[in-house]
Amino acid sequence: MPIHGKPLLAYWLDLLLPGGIERVLINTHYLAGKVQEFCASSPWRNRIALAHEAALLGTGGTILANRAFFGGNPFLVAHADNLTRFSVADFIRAHRERPPGAAITMMTFTTDSPQSSGIVETGDLSLVRQFHEKVKNPPGDRANAAVYIMEPEVLDFLASLGKRVIDLSNEVIPRFLGRIATFHNSDYHRDIGSEQSLRAAEREYR
Repeated sequence: MPIHGKPLLAYWLDLLLPGGIERVLINTHYLAGKVQEFCASSPWRNRIALAHEAALLGTGGTILANRAFFGGNPFLVAHADNLTRFSVADFIRAHRERPPGAAITMMTFTTDSPQSSGIVETGDLSLVRQFHEKVKNPPGDRANAAVYIMEPEVLDFLASLGKRVIDLSNEVIPRFLGRIATFHNSDYHRDIGSEQSLRAAEREYR
């Protein structure tokens, strides 16, 4: 999916890999051949690993299936159907300085379509206390950007579910309420999963 003629995946690689992320793992389920071809020609190819899913395992299941890739370290998870711009270093710093007991740092953004987003409510220390996934009358416009930094204990929780297909929004975030710190992206973030939002991103992003 190109933005101004540049593949969306290229934006992500150019953001993350110079910014403090050591290596990236990409799920190649959709258009796997094109993703493989792009990665093979990328200047970042030596820092990219590919994981093909013939049948999708869900946003949490992919993480669990590739647990060894993370080597017992904190890791960043990003849903790549978003166009975004933020300081990776600041995001990592926010996670390192998260409140005691927090296992996840969630990026948030201000959305113009709260009904189609996961809306968060925060309490003391900006910890997520309520999460509303795509509800009709959401209580605000502070949304989950679907970009996270997670501690290894989240992998232990995924394994404890005893299943392969796992959804982060519906099965993981609700179980970690009160233990999710937030980092607000005030630069740029848009979900481009629809043609309308893709056109909006092309107008806005500079």
